[in-house]
Amino acid sequence: MHWPLADAQALLVVIDGIAAQGLAPADYKPAALKAAIAAGEGPALDEAASKSFTWLAEDLRDGRTPMDARVQWFAVDRDVEVNPTDAIMARALESHDIAGTLAALDPTYPDYALLKAALATTPRAEVKTRALIRANMDRWRWFTRDLGEYYLMTNIPEYELRLVRQDRIIKTYRTIVGKPGKTATPQLAEEVKSVVFNPTWTVPQSIVVGEGMGAKYANNPARAKRDGYAVSKAPDGTITLVQQPGPKNSLGQVKIDMPNPHAIYLHDTPARALFATPMRAYSHGCVRTERALELGMMLTMIKAGKTPEEVVAISQSGKYTRVPLTSPMPVYIGYFTMANDINGQLITWPDIYGRDGAVLASFAQPRQLKTGERTIKEKVEAISAPGA
Repeated sequence: MHWPLADAQALLVVIDGIAAQGLAPADYKPAALKAAIAAGEGPALDEAASKSFTWLAEDLRDGRTPMDARVQWFAVDRDVEVNPTDAIMARALESHDIAGTLAALDPTYPDYALLKAALATTPRAEVKTRALIRANMDRWRWFTRDLGEYYLMTNIPEYELRLVRQDRIIKTYRTIVGKPGKTATPQLAEEVKSVVFNPTWTVPQSIVVGEGMGAKYANNPARAKRDGYAVSKAPDGTITLVQQPGPKNSLGQVKIDMPNPHAIYLHDTPARALFATPMRAYSHGCVRTERALELGMMLTMIKAGKTPEEVVAISQSGKYTRVPLTSPMPVYIGYFTMANDINGQLITWPDIYGRDGAVLASFAQPRQLKTGERTIKEKVEAISAPGA
């Protein structure tokens, strides 16, 4: 695209001040752009300005952190389709508002602006604090810029879930997340499609076989029924155990279903005393949610048009009931080690999964060219185990 001299100069000003956004001016080749500006308009300036603008727009829209440094990142950011780079550049040049067009790429969630303000007031001598702020600002860019009108947002290290409308918190719920290691809770951007009241739980084969539950109950149907399990045996000998609805069900009274390849969802639990503990990384990957029944009822009223009376009747029936939502509810599982807590205080949380290191290290290295990958290739081994 053709770059008028004034627009290229405006781009250079943005690059020179981009540290305020937690990014490094050197990543966007200001020296090469300055030299091209000095030479005047023409193909060399067009190439230099387009390259610098493209890299900057990509990082502001999608995040600077390369995909291989985003440990257990499976949240596909749709912004690249909704707002492609060529369209951003065309708008900037048509309006001659380079700074405004790039500023419009900032995440809308209030925490981003708060982290930006914190960066501005943190002395340069506090290198580690500034690096952590920059890393967590970038994590917001990994998600879709606009999270939606209604959505659920949980921050793993905070052990809290928020029900949000127009970026304002309506309700908060304590959570229990995956244990560090193979069953750590991944970062996701999914949609709640239905709420299951009085859910059943199909016991994973790793438990049916590995812990001997299958043989124990298959050989004693009366005990299986007494303990709340339905047992079936396939011709090949595979035993299937399904825990029936009830007070002892591992998923509690409600499961908030968000179909995804990792079998991660939000759910109730009979072990509610654990919500009172300060460090709540106990699960096999799923997110146990305090007052999950309340949350499930609210979702079915907001997104499925159910009346309070209908929802109470469904929940108290004791019968497995799946209520499809008429419009899906976005749900985001993030990992922020510095953010506003539910009381509005900027807090730093322990890096329980050790995910900060790779992000911080990537910021200490020169910017990598984008690969086009949308999620990491790492596998998640989370299972729906008891108390999942």
